[in-house]
This record gives sequence, C-alpha cells and structure tokens, in this order.
Amino acid sequence: MSDAHAPRALPGSLAGEQPVWHRMSEAAGLVSPTGEVQETIFGRMTQMALSVDAVNLGQGAPGDPTPDFLVEAAHRAMLDGANQYPPPAGAPALREAIAEQRLRDWGHRVDPQDVLVTTGATEALTAAIVALAPLGTDVVVLEPYYDSYAAAAQLAGARLVPVGLDLREDGADVDLDRLAAAITDRTSIVLLNTPHNPTGLVLTEEQIRRIGALAAQADAWLLTDEVYEHLVFEGTHVAPASVLDDPRVVTVSSAGKTFNATGWKIGWIIGSPEVITAVRAVKQYLTFTTGAPFQPAIATALTDHGDFGARNAQELARKRDVLTSALREVPGVRVAPAASGYFVLADFGRLVEEQGLTGGAFALNEHLSREVGVTGIPAPALCAADSPTAQALETVIRYSFCRTAAEVDEAAARLRASVRG
Repeated sequence: MSDAHAPRALPGSLAGEQPVWHRMSEAAGLVSPTGEVQETIFGRMTQMALSVDAVNLGQGAPGDPTPDFLVEAAHRAMLDGANQYPPPAGAPALREAIAEQRLRDWGHRVDPQDVLVTTGATEALTAAIVALAPLGTDVVVLEPYYDSYAAAAQLAGARLVPVGLDLREDGADVDLDRLAAAITDRTSIVLLNTPHNPTGLVLTEEQIRRIGALAAQADAWLLTDEVYEHLVFEGTHVAPASVLDDPRVVTVSSAGKTFNATGWKIGWIIGSPEVITAVRAVKQYLTFTTGAPFQPAIATALTDHGDFGARNAQELARKRDVLTSALREVPGVRVAPAASGYFVLADFGRLVEEQGLTGGAFALNEHLSREVGVTGIPAPALCAADSPTAQALETVIRYSFCRTAAEVDEAAARLRASVRG
C-alpha cells in the first residue's frame, strides 16, 4: 500500500497500528487494493446501476410498501406522545408481543423480561458478538454470510471462521462434518443464520439439533439470525430455541423484513437474563434506545396482523418465480432454487467461458449491468476474501427479487431480450 493511499492516522492512533474502524472495514471487505475505505458493496453496485441505467436488483430492501396498518399505528403513537426515549430494554407492549409471537408461531416459550429491543437485527448481532465473544476466540459462521458478521467479530477482537456451504444446482446445504471440524475449544460463538442469506437454505430440525450439540460440546453460544423467519416458500422455519433446551441459545430477529419496514430498524434479541444483561451493557452505549413510536406500532402488527408475513411470502414467491424463470431462459445459466428470503443465486459460468470474460464476479456483474441492463451483487463479496467458497462463487451473481413487481418484471424482460438479441 503506497503512502499516498494509506489511511490518515487519527489523533491518538499508535504508529504502525491500524485503528479498529479500519480493521472492521477491512474485515467486511470495504478496503480497496489501494487501501481506501469504500462504500459497502451494496452502495457501490447501486451507483453502478444508476450510471448505466440498469435495473438494480442488488439492494436487499423491499420494494413493496409498508402496510397502511403499520404506518397508521406509528402515526397514532406519535400523536399519543410516544416521541421521547422509550425504556432502554424496549417498550413493554413490544416485548410482550414478541414473546407471544415466538410462542404462537414457533413454540418458543419466552419471558418478556428476556427480550431486548434493538436498533435492527444488525445492532443485536453486533452487541451480542461484542458481549459474548472474548478477545482472541473464534466466531464460526456459515459462508456466504451477511457482511456485518465479519465487522462485528473484528470489533470484538475475535476471529471469524467461515464454513462454506455446499452449493449445488438443487440448492445449498450445510456440511456438518466440515462444521464440526471448524468448532474447537477456541470457539465462543456459532452464528447460525436460518433461513439463510443469501442462499435461502432453511435448516431442518435434525440439522439444528446436530449443530446445537456441536456448539454445546464446545461450550459455545449458539447465536441465531432469524430475520427471514416468516419469508419461507418451501419447507418450514424451525426456531433453534424451540427445539434446543439450552440456555446458550441466543435468538435474534426483527420486524423489518416481515413487515416491509427495514428503515424503522426495530429488532430484538432473546436470551437468558445473564445474556440480556451483557448485551444491554454494550447496546446502551451504542444507541441506548430506539424508535419510540415504531415500537408500539410493531407490537400491534405482531399481535393483530400476524398473517401479514405469510401474505408477504406469497408475493415474494411470485416474484422469485418470475425472475428465476427468466434467468433459466439464458443459455447455460444455472439458478439454485431459493426456498426462502429475498435472493436468488445465478451462475453464469458458461457465459464467462464462451465469451472469454475475465476479472471474476465483479467484472461479470459490470458486464451484465452494461450489456443486459440488470445489476446484482457479486457473490464473492459475501465471503471471506479468497476463501474456497469465494472462489467457487467466482461466476455467481446474487439478485434480489424483493424489489417492486415492476422492477422484477423489467429485469426479467431485459434478460429475455438479451437472449433474443
């Protein structure tokens, strides 16, 4: 790295030592080869889509509107005066609604006192990793993974240990032997994302029980990321805490994906009193509390509109089918079925070979953005740099079918037009 591009030392930085913010950015893949800290991959791909007038299927944010009942409930809460700090642990009505929802939907019996409301699932995951992963320990994750996991592990001074999923034409699966080999006496957390982003893998009860046993054998926390819990198209979501009678299971979820309200940033973490105390000690110096009028609105949604998630999933499945069908009409493209979530993975390996494209998934995504008019996310960006999984995904693009129906339809039309052209 040349001096011209080296990060400017902040006051108080030790000579020769990278500051934590820079190490976090590097862990999340935000540092360029020249040493500059870039925007997230999602922001960079959005800018590229705009520059070439491509349909942006890179952003994993819902295109469908937030339901009226939720907006009206938040408005009522504002008018009723819910505009100052809510209780740091979360509004009692929301904590009770979360406990009721977990029991009703997944059979997970929860004491509302063991629920902590957070600024989205990202804060819950970050605060949990900082609280529960001692310095120098390992955080084991399934790969590809949500980029904040790596940054949070770096913030905690822990090491992220990715375990690549088996990526097959019929969908992704977890190799339990490979996972078992990665879990050692250094492991403090096994971070389990189910339903999985970005593959859509929905783990079975048998798989969850085996993973739970592996974590318990290592005396590690099992931290679950379940934000897509209601957006399952094939199979059934199994909440790990509902089938594992183990106080080391810590559950994270949120309302954003279920109710098309990602900008509200209302998430939660559920765990034993000791866990909640530790996570709250971290969280209170990050955001202290969050979204006063949004909390009672989400409580109402969970209590009175529990069927919205299933209806949302039906619409997402329809858009998934539209996009998947169009991708499969492109000669040689392989598309893994998405059983849940927001995303579909498309492998353009044959196109790369036939056209002699070089530069990997990033160059491929730029080529498709310019020539086809559809932008996604290069799948290796969701992996550890140069890992075997990243290399296996060198010709794979992640596309979001959670955008508006018009955007998905337009993307499908452009893909089909590229075949005819």
